[in-house]
Amino acid sequence: MSHAKRLTATNKTDDACDETKAPADAAVVAVKHSTLHGTDRRIEMVPVAGLTAHQGNARTHSKNQIRRIADSIKRFGFNNPVLIADDGIIVAGHGRVEAARLLGMKDVPTLRLSHLSAAEQRAYVIADNRLAEQAGWDREILAVELNALIDLDFDVELTGFETAEVNLILEDAKEPERGLVNHEVRELRPATPVSQTGDLWQLGDHLLLCGEANDKHIDAAIRRWQLASGKTAIHEATGQCFEEIARQRRKSAVPLGEKVQ
Repeated sequence: MSHAKRLTATNKTDDACDETKAPADAAVVAVKHSTLHGTDRRIEMVPVAGLTAHQGNARTHSKNQIRRIADSIKRFGFNNPVLIADDGIIVAGHGRVEAARLLGMKDVPTLRLSHLSAAEQRAYVIADNRLAEQAGWDREILAVELNALIDLDFDVELTGFETAEVNLILEDAKEPERGLVNHEVRELRPATPVSQTGDLWQLGDHLLLCGEANDKHIDAAIRRWQLASGKTAIHEATGQCFEEIARQRRKSAVPLGEKVQ
């Protein structure tokens, strides 16, 4: 607690990222759960340097995902506090803390889970990630919302979806059985195929080999699997995730059929 700053209506905190600063009247968040566990819990600004990753955290974050989280924080603000134990060990929010480091933030909002026992905190590290994985998407509503953001000229990749994934969702929404025939649905810029001849992708327990570089069906199959499973396809040779390979190849403009070293 000695390194933490409790937020009040008049407190001002330094932040390396201007976009993440909240207005003064929104700086105080005091949450009372007297019915649940009889505690008065407050969001505190804690130095990033004082936070430690939980040794039992089995959730992994790629560099690409950390960058995406950082982009989201930069645009929308740090709106989801990191859940920590009293000793500063992170219970939930490891990715957000890494993104904060990437942005050069000195402090992040946190919520102490003092009401949980050590065993409960250990279990919550798993539960927080696993329960989120079990949620699904209403593809019809998702397509309408993404299409609306395109109409507003909003960068839809800030939602966490790649451009090619958005195109796939909108393309699926064009099918009459989806019930969106009365909505105008457009694609974004054409996507260059990511998979190249000889690429071997690991999809969970399965392997998918790309035999033809200009076949976009390989990319579509990978993206559908990722959306359905909530997991990431891994390039067998490099160990990189699908999104990392996609960005790398778009940036370097590797010709079709040429292997990435």
